[in-house]
Amino acid sequence: MTAGRPLHVLVVHNRYRSAQPSGEDRVVDQEAALLAAAGHRVGRFERRSDDIAGMPLLRKAAIPLRVPWNAPVRAELAALLRRERPDIVHIHSTFPLLSPSVVAACADARVPAVATLHNYLMVCPTGTLYRAGRVCTDCVGATPLPAVRHGCYRDSRLATVPLAVNLAANRRRWWSDVARFFCISAAQRDILVGAGMPADRLRVKPNFVPDPVERRRGRGEGLLYLGRLTEEKGVRLLMTAWDELRARGGLGLPLVLAGAGPLHDELVRWASGCDDVRYLGLRTRDECAGLIARAAAVVAPSVWPEAFGLVVAEAMAAGVPVVAAGHGAFVELVEDGVTGLRHPPGDAASLAGCLRRVVADPVRNAALGLAGRRRYERDLAPAVGLERLVAGYEAAIADPVRPGRS
Repeated sequence: MTAGRPLHVLVVHNRYRSAQPSGEDRVVDQEAALLAAAGHRVGRFERRSDDIAGMPLLRKAAIPLRVPWNAPVRAELAALLRRERPDIVHIHSTFPLLSPSVVAACADARVPAVATLHNYLMVCPTGTLYRAGRVCTDCVGATPLPAVRHGCYRDSRLATVPLAVNLAANRRRWWSDVARFFCISAAQRDILVGAGMPADRLRVKPNFVPDPVERRRGRGEGLLYLGRLTEEKGVRLLMTAWDELRARGGLGLPLVLAGAGPLHDELVRWASGCDDVRYLGLRTRDECAGLIARAAAVVAPSVWPEAFGLVVAEAMAAGVPVVAAGHGAFVELVEDGVTGLRHPPGDAASLAGCLRRVVADPVRNAALGLAGRRRYERDLAPAVGLERLVAGYEAAIADPVRPGRS
């Protein structure tokens, strides 16, 4: 039994490029810090995608070949596990420098493993369930050949092949050799169970967010979009909705956008022609927290079914109402008319109407924010996250799988 005693946890994660800040990296760091503060011992086994740029050409060229399986990583991690003997290994992202060989390393060393599923990579080679401007489930519960045919990763069939091979070759290993999976929403779990993942090992454990230093006071200074500048995040949809609002006289508050991504240049051109739009580019975490606390509402118009939505949870923590697309995890996070407003996914006119409504009545706006804060305290605060995390570890340690060796 482990209840009541400190655990030794080894965190396995491939960090994203710093030019494209990732919510996954933030979740990993926050969980590790929370565990350490509670007296648990936390080790790290990590790779950094930033390191790819400095690699010799031949080593860089070999990376796609090792996406499905990286034998040196397996050997290195297995040796570390035998030396350190952690109680549990917590796997996060393995793309592109680690690979699912980390699961085999845990089996080699006979250390139980859990994995947080931050996206849909178990059933979709790109992890987004989104293609060509629409939600796509062609590979869910089937072979990943459609992803190759459509060139879903970087619009390239060749670049998609390693991800498709990874999914086809390793799906069963993940499903049979990992003791527990943490889904970050019930919506995500439903999709994964429907695709054939073992329901008894999938536990819903939403991400937590730290209690912000600064909370919203007053009406707020503008409507805020904070996140990656990509089509699936609803950036183009938001621009269309804002153009509709401007054509009818605007809202009297600016639209503030912060982030980075492939739509940067398009957004800059659009914003330059709007006197009520402020594009701030990439901002630090502290700056982003300040932007949230000063917002009248946070906008999350994703056109793909988000598995969670950190910015939504952060807005709730700061007492700021949310306008979000009505699908994926947002249906669980945002109670329509109580903690924010939901609009039909992909519907620019409905999004515009929600933006108008959320700022039209300051009293109701404040009530939405306070309800969101209460929801945060109940379900998304660090103490709740720690309890769920440790309970998942202890369940995996008490009832580990017996993986086959290969």
